[in-house]
Amino acid sequence: MSGPVRPDGREIARRVVAMALEAGASQAEAMVTDGSSALTRFANNELHQNVAEDDTNVSLRFVDGQRIGVASANDHDDTSLRRLAETAGQIARLQPEQAWFESLPGPTTVPLVGGAWAPATSAADADLRADAAAAVIAAAEGVGAQAFGLVETGADTISVVNSLGVDVSESRSRSHVLTVMMGSGGGSGYAEQVAVDVETIDASAIGREAAERTAAMADPIELPAGDYPVVLDSYAAMDVAMWLGLVGFNAQEVQEQSSFYQPGMTVASPLVSLADDGSDRAGTPASFDYEGVAKQCVPLLEAGVCAGVVHDSKTAAAAGVGSTGHALPAPNPWGPFPLNLSMAAGDTPREELIGGLERGLLVTRFHYTNVVQPKSVVVTGMTKDGLFLVEDGRVTAPVRNLRFTQNYLHALAAVDGVSRERRAVDGDGYLGTIVVPALRIGAFSFTGTTEH
Repeated sequence: MSGPVRPDGREIARRVVAMALEAGASQAEAMVTDGSSALTRFANNELHQNVAEDDTNVSLRFVDGQRIGVASANDHDDTSLRRLAETAGQIARLQPEQAWFESLPGPTTVPLVGGAWAPATSAADADLRADAAAAVIAAAEGVGAQAFGLVETGADTISVVNSLGVDVSESRSRSHVLTVMMGSGGGSGYAEQVAVDVETIDASAIGREAAERTAAMADPIELPAGDYPVVLDSYAAMDVAMWLGLVGFNAQEVQEQSSFYQPGMTVASPLVSLADDGSDRAGTPASFDYEGVAKQCVPLLEAGVCAGVVHDSKTAAAAGVGSTGHALPAPNPWGPFPLNLSMAAGDTPREELIGGLERGLLVTRFHYTNVVQPKSVVVTGMTKDGLFLVEDGRVTAPVRNLRFTQNYLHALAAVDGVSRERRAVDGDGYLGTIVVPALRIGAFSFTGTTEH
């Protein structure tokens, strides 16, 4: 039995742009997101929530000279779209002139990358998600633990059309399995994976990974605060990449002089290279941004040296360069974001990273991190769901969680090993999917202890 016929997002966008011009817009841009998303949650080893949504969202940016109004709607019949155009126009005419605004982007060649959409993810149903959750729960039960987490699938078609000739559309899908487990003796464990194709995620393996950590974390010892050599597993390394992306390689932050970024400045070990690459099939690829501009692969750090920043049309105009295709949906006060961060792999197996620690800590992930000093990327937070003492290259004991305040640039400067394995993980709700290896760092500053 075939599913419902989806609306043509590009056709909807063309119609509402024409209506905006009829309503007096000097320029107009429409973004239509059409698709479905579904989420199955589990807690205490039981399924407890299954929700799904089908939606078509139409967002219109109405330009009247240098005044800009943005409005959105979920209906796309002619009457609703005409009302949307009128509303966006009314909002624009109430706004002050934006001196920075020159023009919406013009059309460019947008080659569609491969691997952005998978039919299995688009067709995923509640039974598939329940089976994945059951596999995670079975692993938890095998070690006497309680599993909590989610299985998420979604597929959207993004269409962007503007009055200058931008006219692009792409289907994208994303799946995500995540679990936190709680065991006896204070143990907890974590594992997750993100993929375009849900069939490439082994939920049983995710469950076993978290279960093994949970069992190993029983009855943790307490260590004093201080500086320790560490191996950051991919989940923890994600946090480092995320904060650099948010406050370091955003062109708006650079232009406002709130970023560390200076072209050619060395800020990290030569083992560290970071890029934003929408074509990286290890993550969740995308061909264009929310202004319909082709995503460029932007080197951010090359062998530890500042190499580039990401731009949208606003920051690009201010810098006298072209957009790199990193705009967020309008209205956007945050500037361009690198939504496809990819840290280069090294040539050291993860186990050899651990084997190189004489005495240090293996960190699974960080929790509740916040930036304290954005310009120097000083971040505070705590470890979570898997902290282990390593002695003579072997894990010897679980450790109670530690609090930290650490300059992430200093941490990257002290990287002396990068794993050849990488993992695609969720960018904490901020930066899409981030592909990262594990990192060995010569010193990491832990500033406090916890009771758990």
